Amino acid sequence: MKNYDEAIDFLYDQLPVFQRSGVVAYKNNLDNTLELDDYFAHPHRHFKSIHVAGTNGKGSVSHILSSILQEAGYKTGLYTSPHLRDFRERIRVNGCMISKVEVTNFVNCHEVIIREVEPSFFEMTVAMAFDFFSRSEIDVAVVEVGLGGRLDSTNIINPLVSVITNIGFDHTALLGNTLTAIAGEKAGIIKPAVPVVVGRRQKETEPVFIGKAIQNDSSIVFAADHFSVAMGSLNDGFRVIDIYHDNNLFLSGVRLPLAGIYQSENVACVMAAVMELRAAGFVVSKTHIKKGLENVIVNTGLMGRWQVLEHHPQVVCDTGHNEDGIRQVVAQLKECTYEQLHVVIGMAGDKEVDEVMALMPKDAVYYFTRADIPRSMPADKLMQIGHRHGLRGDMFHSVKEAVAAAKKNASVNDLIFIGGSNFVVAEVV
Repeated sequence: MKNYDEAIDFLYDQLPVFQRSGVVAYKNNLDNTLELDDYFAHPHRHFKSIHVAGTNGKGSVSHILSSILQEAGYKTGLYTSPHLRDFRERIRVNGCMISKVEVTNFVNCHEVIIREVEPSFFEMTVAMAFDFFSRSEIDVAVVEVGLGGRLDSTNIINPLVSVITNIGFDHTALLGNTLTAIAGEKAGIIKPAVPVVVGRRQKETEPVFIGKAIQNDSSIVFAADHFSVAMGSLNDGFRVIDIYHDNNLFLSGVRLPLAGIYQSENVACVMAAVMELRAAGFVVSKTHIKKGLENVIVNTGLMGRWQVLEHHPQVVCDTGHNEDGIRQVVAQLKECTYEQLHVVIGMAGDKEVDEVMALMPKDAVYYFTRADIPRSMPADKLMQIGHRHGLRGDMFHSVKEAVAAAKKNASVNDLIFIGGSNFVVAEVV
């Protein structure tokens, strides 16, 4: 019998892990997922669900939705990926991570089927989540897509509403190198007669989603058509926001603990999804929404979204890691006041590194590094690409070394930003 550490090692060692290894861990079919679902007696059929896909923002949207549903009194499961510090972050009920005992028992009880099917790490994690949610007798689960949508292991659920945040360039080797192609993969979560909420209108992707919705006889709503969010100033780490519905003030003075200006789009997407849940019979009041927004970090443990780690100098991290996500980060940096910007950055080698480096501010001091996973681009190669784009700085062999150097060089009124990869952020939060 394995203990918890042995169980986790078994999951990592036995199963291909996309987050660590990249494309070699990707399965282009649902065969393993369906076999596991059959073995576990279709646990996802025992609870209601909401499915959230998209290139960026799907994690924030999932956490906020979960927080609002918790405030409304629903026992809520939350499945997200990847984790930052602890594997158990991926599977939560009412904000509480799955216990170490549950994880250990799962591996010990089902090791035979794991060895027999040889699923990916993600396929096995989805099976664990759905089994745990079913046994926990939850009311509803918010399920974040891992990669893409059409062939994602989570795509066996039949949700109350399908949510697609936005489409940008990410995982192009697997999902396609045009926004239209990527949207086609994300649109794979749209199910017959299930309402669809799309966060952003984009000319390349809009026809894809509308066409898929028509094909499935599903209603479709673009959140930006109905909701807008006025982002106020930062105050004690909170962003004070006002939410408008069809140009009428819906909620005012909400103290959102997610400071990123990019959260305006995510909140609008959440609001449109909440309206669909209300139509499906969920009782969610304005008070529930306000409390859910204000307590999202406390309720769900969300980390790494423009998270302030230290002051004097201010140290901030963000998990934005692709072209669209970095655009949002750069916009946020332009809003900040500082004497000198220091950027600790590492990226996965299969990302659009050139495109990201071209977006980064030229007036910063850079600390090029790599996270401690195989997928990370070597720091010297990242530095070469950065220098090619006019970014000045040195390379460091570890995130810890890079952060220490940035802190040593920074004055009290400087800003240190840490990002470029979920896995860089994971080493500092």
